Amino acid sequence: MQHLFTSNGGGALAERMGIEITEASAERVVGTMPVEGNTQPYGLLHGGASCVLAETLGSVGAVLHGQTVDRPFAVGVDINATHHRAARSGLVTGTALPVHRGRAVATYEVVITDEAGERVCTARITCLLRGA
Repeated sequence: MQHLFTSNGGGALAERMGIEITEASAERVVGTMPVEGNTQPYGLLHGGASCVLAETLGSVGAVLHGQTVDRPFAVGVDINATHHRAARSGLVTGTALPVHRGRAVATYEVVITDEAGERVCTARITCLLRGA
């Protein structure tokens, strides 16, 4: 899935953070990210990593949707995230599902859970779609 991010450099950040896309379609995007040594008292990870994971998954869905309407790039991403609890170790899994998809905008809801299946973050990602 790395090629989906090369237009804006986002792939390099996702790769550095260890984000792996395990399932990807315009209907559902699933990805994982390692969580090791998190000492933050609140939130998923230091540096807003939960937002990066959510944005990555929502952007993948938007790009894949955009390809179906001849607008292959997602730009102008807006994110609204809520952190519910911290994840301290293991892998977190994010699942992005579409809530609205049009010709110029795609919006995805993302839920991030820890290995026990407990919700650690929820986010709404809205991407403006632009053709090549």
